Amino acid sequence: MHILILGGTAEARALAGLLHPHARVTSSLAGRVANPRLPVGEVRIGGFGGADGLARWIGEHGVDRVIDATHPFAERISSNAAAAAAVAHVPLLALRRPGWVPVEGDDWRDVGSLEEAAAALDGFGWGHLPGRSPRGRVFLTTGRMGLAAFADCPQWFLVRSVDAPEPPMPARTEVLLDRGPFTVDGERELLHRHRIDVLVTKDSGAAATAPKLEAAREAGVPVVMIRRPPVPQGVETAASPEEAAARVLGRAES
Repeated sequence: MHILILGGTAEARALAGLLHPHARVTSSLAGRVANPRLPVGEVRIGGFGGADGLARWIGEHGVDRVIDATHPFAERISSNAAAAAAVAHVPLLALRRPGWVPVEGDDWRDVGSLEEAAAALDGFGWGHLPGRSPRGRVFLTTGRMGLAAFADCPQWFLVRSVDAPEPPMPARTEVLLDRGPFTVDGERELLHRHRIDVLVTKDSGAAATAPKLEAAREAGVPVVMIRRPPVPQGVETAASPEEAAARVLGRAES
């Protein structure tokens, strides 16, 4: 059985490791990260040319099963995967780690997009915070690809990403190149050192990046949380690599 795993997430790598002893596994990475962590098995890097190109690749390479293990916010590739799987008549499973859930002490502002997150920044009363800038200081952890949505914002931004971002971006920006997993102590120190007023993040649900939420809760820093897009209609989901592997291998053996 030939299984195509879409995505370079930690869950995708774990899934490749679980499936590799039992099937031929090809992992497809988008190629947006300069030095990605590679999974076991075969690896291809780069796009397919949309849903039609992905469907052709599935047919040409004898793929029996596709697993969409991309980032929860990789909406375009998830849509293309659903369309391609339907054209190629192969089963598709979406691996989606659970989203974050607020707990007591959290101050979350729920928004639906990067643009809504940027607009939400004007709703905070920066001036009443002792020793803080009247414009506000924002810790932005939404990735380097969506900074254009914040380009016209007057606030100061600390942008953390794996690779260096490119313009357009906010005029008052400091870039921090780093890759998780992060620790609560490290995130606590970062919020304090940069005098952060608000955290803006996506609901990726990743354990490796969750410590920033605990640090924000402790410091009383509000969080602008961007909701994740839904999985394409009709696509089955699994919440963990173990669940996804069990489903795929169970069906293969039946």
